Amino acid sequence: MLFSNIGIIDENFEYQAGKHVGVQGDRITYVGDAAPENPQDFGRRYDGTNRLLMPALYNAHAHAPMTLLRGFAENLPLSRWLNEKCWPFEAKITPEDIYWSTLLACAEMARYGVVGFTDMYYGTEERIAAANKLNMKANLCEGLLALEPKPYSDYPVCAKNEELVAKYHGSSDGRIKVDYNIHAEYTSTPEVCREIAAIAKEKGLRIHLHLSETQNEVAECKERHDGMTPPAYFESIGVLDVPVTAAHCVWMEEGDLDILQRHGVFVANCPVSNMKLGSGFAPIPAMLERGMNVCVGSDGMASNNNHNLFSDLYVMGLVYKGSTLDPAVVDPAQILRAATRTGALSQGREDCGLVKEGFKADLCVLDTAGPQWAPLTAPLYNVVFAGEGSDVVLTMSDGAVAYEQGEWPGLDLEEVKREVAARTKRIIESL
Repeated sequence: MLFSNIGIIDENFEYQAGKHVGVQGDRITYVGDAAPENPQDFGRRYDGTNRLLMPALYNAHAHAPMTLLRGFAENLPLSRWLNEKCWPFEAKITPEDIYWSTLLACAEMARYGVVGFTDMYYGTEERIAAANKLNMKANLCEGLLALEPKPYSDYPVCAKNEELVAKYHGSSDGRIKVDYNIHAEYTSTPEVCREIAAIAKEKGLRIHLHLSETQNEVAECKERHDGMTPPAYFESIGVLDVPVTAAHCVWMEEGDLDILQRHGVFVANCPVSNMKLGSGFAPIPAMLERGMNVCVGSDGMASNNNHNLFSDLYVMGLVYKGSTLDPAVVDPAQILRAATRTGALSQGREDCGLVKEGFKADLCVLDTAGPQWAPLTAPLYNVVFAGEGSDVVLTMSDGAVAYEQGEWPGLDLEEVKREVAARTKRIIESL
């Protein structure tokens, strides 16, 4: 595809008008002010009039199958939300349920410009099949709750992870990656955490976990572990010695940011979910000021309700201005970088997340013809504060179209919606 005369957000997160961007195979092979010498080599020509091309988004923390629970667990704090609603519901979910619900999540994410997601759940084979249906990138970990005093090898998920890594890590031309999982400090033992960290380090794999999401979580961790906060605890047992994506990081105490920065932890900020569950706000301005790795996640659909990551960007752009009384504390370039380039790096994808020659063609196109886009005085501010996810008209992953103008190639969305609705109804009626 050759995008012609189109505005872009370039590799420096600056707006450039009237550019030409060529895609061949799964790569961006041309970015220039004029059309390439042989435009016919790029196949389809895409008219960029009233369009903006930017890096596609990466959802750094999701629970994709929880589309099944959308609207089911509402108006509860995290502990009651988990114990009274989510876990009883999830005990009824079948592998086939996971496939259909993940397929719905992938369609929804692609609709809103997302091409990659870091997902914590179970039923990994089914989630892989769903991601592959839309050519999406996914870092997937098999969920583990490990509260019994026994070694990790005694948990069935240990052998399962060995199988998943051997069979799927790096599959689908590298789009599928297998991570290791520690759900959280409060749902795992130190013994299991140490063993998982050692295995991940030996295999050169990443870990995905929840960290300091609520005030109670931090207080209880300190009671259990001689006054250590969750970051200090995980550092003490070697978990942070491998690449880690830590979701939430809301309740940070003195020294916690030093720990996360020292280990290069990727902080998956989930502003909408954290607000909806009444958990609080991660100290993102302080993290950005330090140059820490901040990315953006939706969390699951029982605590966010949609995979429209542009909504999270809007909230992220506002909440810190209001809470710090500083209108300049976070700017759109930082927010967009977090949702694109840093999100890609959190998945270990060095050649993704920028509109740049040689990079993977992970792109989304926004329709800027609507009234909310005029005038285009400050385009990055328009993207974050005026534009909407519904302005996405094309999403491309590895050079293949995952969504365009109300269509998902190879996917019957109405069938997917019917399947998920019926499966949710079955589970609720059985509770």
